[in-house]
Amino acid sequence: MFQKILIANRGEIALRVVRACRELGIKTMAVYSEADEQSLHVQLADEAICIGPNASNQSYLKADRILSAAEIGDVDAIHPGYGFLSENYRFAEQCERCKIKFIGPKSEVIRSMGDKALAREMAKKAKVPIIMGSDGPLDNEEQACKVAQKIGFPIIIKAVAGGGGKGMRLAHNMVAFTKEFNAARAEAEKAFGNGAVYIEKYIEEPRHIEFQILADSHGKVIHLGERDCSIQRRYQKLIEEAPSPFLTEDLRNRMGKCAVRLAESCGYENAGTIEFLVDKRGNFYFIEMNTRIQVEHGITEEVTGIDLVKNQILIAAGQQLNINQKDVKITKHAIECRINAEDPSRNFAPCPGTVTLCYTPGGHGVRVDSHVYGGYQIPPYYDSMIGKLIAYGRNRQIAVDRMYRALSEYIIRGISTTIPFCQAIMLDPCFKNGQYTTKYIEDFLNRTPKDIFTQNK
Repeated sequence: MFQKILIANRGEIALRVVRACRELGIKTMAVYSEADEQSLHVQLADEAICIGPNASNQSYLKADRILSAAEIGDVDAIHPGYGFLSENYRFAEQCERCKIKFIGPKSEVIRSMGDKALAREMAKKAKVPIIMGSDGPLDNEEQACKVAQKIGFPIIIKAVAGGGGKGMRLAHNMVAFTKEFNAARAEAEKAFGNGAVYIEKYIEEPRHIEFQILADSHGKVIHLGERDCSIQRRYQKLIEEAPSPFLTEDLRNRMGKCAVRLAESCGYENAGTIEFLVDKRGNFYFIEMNTRIQVEHGITEEVTGIDLVKNQILIAAGQQLNINQKDVKITKHAIECRINAEDPSRNFAPCPGTVTLCYTPGGHGVRVDSHVYGGYQIPPYYDSMIGKLIAYGRNRQIAVDRMYRALSEYIIRGISTTIPFCQAIMLDPCFKNGQYTTKYIEDFLNRTPKDIFTQNK
């Protein structure tokens, strides 16, 4: 077992890894930027070292500084969390060369599954359904237009190295396509240093369903059921739940088997997520694989009773999974609301600043993962998510009612947050009935007065 793990991340996920390590008796080393000196993960880790200035490209994205910190701290392994370098195969490769265990899949798997066009081909070979699209990246506008005409509109343009909705554009006709194709390439180049894009037929108003995978280094691969991540804005998830209110048991089994088959085919190891789109008829299509822990992993933990972060660490240490597929039981329903420092009444404008008061909800069936406390200064340099609120119970109705209750108890003063926005969704009949698609937020905003989202700061 590892003696010390460096956590190459910040905020709530860094704190989550600290807690898992402490329960396993492993020492932790936090890294932080100058802006994060007072963050809770820095205070609770056994050791901490500053790796650079505020900007992430001068700190959390600096592989050489993180590896230098690992050498100073004499660590055995690095947990990358999510975002930043978590899906950077070059960083994983550097860890391998330095003989520091990267807690995640091998670098070549990250490289192949991180390339969306290559991942599509691997899914096709594994007999996992894929959406009609281009055979790999498209080199120029002329070639792209020919493929678009063959596929038919609407079409979605995606960055090969994309994530978080960057380098992703929708086109409903050829005029829009040429403009959006070039815009997507430019955005992808700026965000990822790789302007390559491919195109797919756009599935209108689908559900976004992802399956959680665990795979050890001894060949065992299992799935832990699905999460419904359809409630999103500009491809950024806002509310997730497990299990999905849409899937039948037969559809769940078929999708789960496909997810396992794809993970097996690429020699996957550690925790990962296979993402699908599901149309209204129950047809499902692979869209991508995330080769890391997900933001929303907590709801899977609550409905299965399986600690994903601990299992990540145990798998990386070479241990066999002590769970078989037949042992995975979905015993509860869980919902997660992402608490962001944003003002929904002002088009979700970011709201960094000082939290003057923070009271987190509690009680039976409530979990809060957050690094924020009263007096904490939320920096303007990073993602606006400041916490995750999870409510769970023996069925969906209990989980929805409990989430509304927990949101009403969650007090954050000094900044605006998405708490009132999430509260309004919990009362919405469409959500309460589980009748939503990826277009839900757009429709909800069109029929909901914005003053409902105003928060008393």
